[in-house]
Amino acid sequence: MYAVIDLETTGLRTSWHDRIVEVAVVHLDENGRTTDEWCSLVNPNRDLGPQHIHGITAAEARTAPGFDQVAGHLASLLRGRVLVAHNLNFDARFLHAEYQRVGISAPIRQAPGLCTMQLASHFLPSASRSLGDCCRLAGLPPHQAHSALHDARASAQLLSYYLRATGSPPPWAATATAAAGLRWPTISTSSVVAVQRRRAGQRQQHFLARLVDRLPRLRELEGDAYLALLDQVLLDRHISATEADALVATAETLGLARVDVDHLHRGYLASLAGMALEDGVLTTAERHDLDEVAELLGLHRSDVEKALAVAATDIPGQRRPNEWRLQAGDRVVFTGAMDPPRSEWQEGARAAGLAVGDNVTKKTRLLVAADPDTMSGKAVVARKYGIPIVHPAAYQNMLAGLAVSAF
Repeated sequence: MYAVIDLETTGLRTSWHDRIVEVAVVHLDENGRTTDEWCSLVNPNRDLGPQHIHGITAAEARTAPGFDQVAGHLASLLRGRVLVAHNLNFDARFLHAEYQRVGISAPIRQAPGLCTMQLASHFLPSASRSLGDCCRLAGLPPHQAHSALHDARASAQLLSYYLRATGSPPPWAATATAAAGLRWPTISTSSVVAVQRRRAGQRQQHFLARLVDRLPRLRELEGDAYLALLDQVLLDRHISATEADALVATAETLGLARVDVDHLHRGYLASLAGMALEDGVLTTAERHDLDEVAELLGLHRSDVEKALAVAATDIPGQRRPNEWRLQAGDRVVFTGAMDPPRSEWQEGARAAGLAVGDNVTKKTRLLVAADPDTMSGKAVVARKYGIPIVHPAAYQNMLAGLAVSAF
């Protein structure tokens, strides 16, 4: 009978190439009872926009199906039902644009629908336009805003409230008849695996767990390519999901098992410990850095203690991590929705003596991304050219290093 939908998007305008990043559908029968629900993240193949609002990370969205993959299944959930949403015009506009983008003329704009926001002026005349306020005045429980599934459920509960208030048949009975008779094009429906948001506090599996578990090699490891990548990955003392994938892929290409990579990690940590003790003093900041790297590499504080204990001993076959630094004149590029705005970051970079680019080229030294796993076009090019991608917080540390080295 009813298909209640909600979307999370990269922005507010389809004309600005904003895309859907999460879609949810809740089915209700004619009495307002929930009969089914479905939700999935959608890979927009671009930057995710204001992530502080929708809370979706690129690490989550990058593994989600694209809209072209969910289009058929989503159509099967909407076909023959009354389309319902809180601010239906917004959701319908984005759905229409997404279907158009994949070459499907879905009758979204012609679909008979109900807007729970507009209906509130009749059923909840003192409510504001927000879904939360409407639910509060209807006596419904609070929900997690800006989550497509939670918002769709709340909108469904609100419609159920309206149905109870209006009695049977509802004044929009003709809308249901029209929706049932609306002709949809034939859209192939391939099996699609929905990707859900990560639950609060849920940690991602350490990338080491994905490596082959077997006995170590008897000959010397050929791990220079892996260690060179590790140098770049650890620039910002963070291993993004994309970087973890690259480390796993490199290890597999080199035929490295988990125990081999663990050996390389311990040697890498030992080299860092040696660098920290070159001046004979281990500062609190240096110890914190060693602990941080150890955790990222799947090691423990006890491993840091061992690395410090043998820091003065040369380790055959191991190389020292590169000391990567920003230098005056280096070209940096920024991507993603930042706070403060990106223009302020660019002004600060110029004031520090860096060159700022609008697009990533082979001459770019660093890409600063609000989310290092971003799927923006700039990030795609940076990964192609092996240009480091770092979080703004790490970039600030690099900028501090640039200021110190200038004197």
